[in-house]
Amino acid sequence: MSIHFTVSGLTRNLIHSLGLDHEQAPRPLTPEQSLLLDCYLAGQIPDSAWSDYVFEMPELEKHARVRRTRGST
Repeated sequence: MSIHFTVSGLTRNLIHSLGLDHEQAPRPLTPEQSLLLDCYLAGQIPDSAWSDYVFEMPELEKHARVRRTRGST
């Protein structure tokens, strides 16, 4: 059974402040995808090429966001 609904900005903020909006963890990367991500984060892959990879494999961007967040704290 599945329930679908739309939340307003206020409700979204409330859910966030309560810590109930956890995103699903991205699925594990293959060794090749992990290497691609490492190269991108090291600046070896231009953004234009990275966009193509992310279009084909959206989980790459999720992992990149997680790594950037970890690196900035």
